[in-house]
Amino acid sequence: MLRSMITSTNTMTQLQRQLDVIGHNLSNIDTQGYKRTETNFNELLRQQFNNQPDRTKEIGRLTDFGIRQGTGARLTTSTVFTQGSLKQTGRKLDVAFTNPGQFLQVNVDGEIRYTRDGSLYLSPNENGLLTLVTSEGHQVLDENQNPIIFDDTFSDLAISQNGTITASSKDGNELPQIANLGIVRVDKPSALEQAGGNLYSINAGNANINDVLTYLDGDNRQLIGLQQGSLEMSNVDLSKEMTELMLSQRSYQMNAKSITMGDQMLGLINGVRS
Repeated sequence: MLRSMITSTNTMTQLQRQLDVIGHNLSNIDTQGYKRTETNFNELLRQQFNNQPDRTKEIGRLTDFGIRQGTGARLTTSTVFTQGSLKQTGRKLDVAFTNPGQFLQVNVDGEIRYTRDGSLYLSPNENGLLTLVTSEGHQVLDENQNPIIFDDTFSDLAISQNGTITASSKDGNELPQIANLGIVRVDKPSALEQAGGNLYSINAGNANINDVLTYLDGDNRQLIGLQQGSLEMSNVDLSKEMTELMLSQRSYQMNAKSITMGDQMLGLINGVRS
């Protein structure tokens, strides 16, 4: 009896984690560049009780002898990096990735992070110049991992498909200001870790960073897919998340009922003994 209660308790803990993940996905359904987190369950350790004689040669039996008792389920999570839908905004500094697996490099407190959020802004710095930043105020890096800075003498900004930003001068007599967005392609998505704020960090482990990332500079810039005046929305499917939410709630209720029934049966046993 206690075994069933322990198994249900372990599973309920993991189901609660699944509910939290689903809620996080639903809360970010309108977050540009967000990638949904997928959940899967694996069986925990189980025990084999050989309480019957070994009669493997007995004719007619299709299953093994013994009782195999589990201890519950364990939740595993993974990020799904499929392409999200594009939303037209018409804003000059909005860019959307049209190729999956490509990320923009940003500077977060001296550390390089990666994002698919293409909502960019120009922020004045202490030198009177304009720094290209994300919606959270993090500096956007160029292909040499340096901040992208413009002066305020331009009249228009254009971002090409390969990530080149061209700032045209107001009078047309000066040369345009040109910068290349620092963009990488992640060849091993499993090495990406969520760093909060719609950002990702790299956990290469013992692998070489060059085996995880491909820096899209030089000739590789032709592989970049960007669309100006658009934003990539999240890849969260509302109908799928709601279906998983209902299934998770039903599973949680079933395990809670198992605990209740186990407690009632233990009460009956104690009543008989007394």
